[in-house]
Amino acid sequence: MKVLKPDFDLNSFWHQVKQANQRILFFDYDGTLAPFRVQRDLAFPYDGIREILSDMINAGHSRLVLVSGRGIGDLQQLLGLRQPIEIWGAHGLERLHVDGNYEVGKLDEAAASGLLQARQHVENFAPASQYESKPGSLALHWRGLAQPKIKEIQGALAGHWIEIAQRANLILTEFDGGMELRVSGVNKGSAVRTVLNEMKDDAAAAFLGDDVTDEDAFAALSGKGAGILVREELRPTAADLWLKPPEELMQFLENWHKISGGV
Repeated sequence: MKVLKPDFDLNSFWHQVKQANQRILFFDYDGTLAPFRVQRDLAFPYDGIREILSDMINAGHSRLVLVSGRGIGDLQQLLGLRQPIEIWGAHGLERLHVDGNYEVGKLDEAAASGLLQARQHVENFAPASQYESKPGSLALHWRGLAQPKIKEIQGALAGHWIEIAQRANLILTEFDGGMELRVSGVNKGSAVRTVLNEMKDDAAAAFLGDDVTDEDAFAALSGKGAGILVREELRPTAADLWLKPPEELMQFLENWHKISGGV
């Protein structure tokens, strides 16, 4: 576990968590709570994750919020918790409340048409197991492929997707293991801001994430909580703290639970 910013005091952070009347813990899924897998439907949480999250839910000391680029249906099946938690899927376009209430943002006609065209195009270059169609986005995954094949797919798709993005007000981004075309103006940072606005100003908060798509969340939490990078190797980031999974990840979660009053 390593502090990344000179003005971030880890002891002060834990003191705030202990004294807070409200606590909120945000986390990404792939690469954060679970290891990356070539077969994405087998990306189950690290050992102990389900148990510590269940303990937190039962203790009731923190609001737990999962914020991921995946769709909510995938997240529920993979996370496998018996108790419901709040989930934001598709980079914040979908929201599932703890009480089961579901919300999804609406796409304008240009964005919906652009995503449909992109999917029709990608079907000619990649099997269905490599692309993921979600509300408001289309992701292409190339984890596990040889580098020449990745470059071939990028060459076949990137130019076309860039043209679609410009015409349909979409954004094209790369992530760890692929690239994605998605609606603009909605990201993990907007999800974090929405939830923070529902909490008291002095709530203790942290966001755990690994990918570049989590940088929007780190930025949204700046000055209001801790951004925590979870990955084996350090990369340029706006996060305050870096920890390696799974050992340091579990240590952090167990410490949060204990300091917050959990048994």
